[in-house]
Amino acid sequence: MIALPLCLALIGGGIYAAASYLEQSQILVLERCTAAAGDETFNLAPDQAANAALIAGISLQRGLPARAASIALATAIQESKLRNLDYGDKAGPDSRGLFQQRPSQGWGTEAEVMDPVYAANRFFTELQKVDGYEQMSVTEAAQRVQRSAYPEAYADHEAEGKAFASALTGHSPAALTCVLKRATAAGDPATVAAQLESSYPALETVAGDGSVAVAAAGPTGWAVAQWAVATADELQIESVDYAGLGWTRQDGGWQPTGRNTPNVQITLADRP
Repeated sequence: MIALPLCLALIGGGIYAAASYLEQSQILVLERCTAAAGDETFNLAPDQAANAALIAGISLQRGLPARAASIALATAIQESKLRNLDYGDKAGPDSRGLFQQRPSQGWGTEAEVMDPVYAANRFFTELQKVDGYEQMSVTEAAQRVQRSAYPEAYADHEAEGKAFASALTGHSPAALTCVLKRATAAGDPATVAAQLESSYPALETVAGDGSVAVAAAGPTGWAVAQWAVATADELQIESVDYAGLGWTRQDGGWQPTGRNTPNVQITLADRP
């Protein structure tokens, strides 16, 4: 009669040890999203990458060149570190949002500039008023829009902005990867489709049971695929499959799948 309790105790101890090991391994995961450009790589935290994906997507929605996304991302990195800040600094105490736009300077209401979609669109609206911005340095173009007290600081983020913009506009396939911990909740296809609509309203999406298929090809397909990777942490995305390559949370990078999927396939976590 002693053997059975002992076996159960050993099994229970083994399960606990395995669970503890898995939990410990998750604690050690350093979450980050990386964009590669030639021999250089640049890292953002997952929440920063999700905001970068939104900005790049809106640039495509507006039919702008990748240069516009590079300028916008470099600007947002400098102004807010790509986070939707609800405070300003001494130079602009009423500055808010991704681009630290000031309601007192006519950028919109506080609620509007705190809306990332509004803020990105407003930045691009002002950028498009700058004649020849595509040929300008990032510093010059960004300063013409922002009128910052520290205009030279934008140049510090030019290479980083360009790398993420190139990936997130689809010009650099499989150039953006994310290393993430396990999903913390089940993903919701309707939420993914709605978020995608903010950046890519013209695309056809089919939300299924635990997945979303997006009708996109070529550079647009890669833009959407890498948008999905960049937002995977926020939206509980488990894997992305496109053009014979796949990204998964477990691997963190793009790997050949042997499937030449014509559409972008987004698979969501079914449970934490």
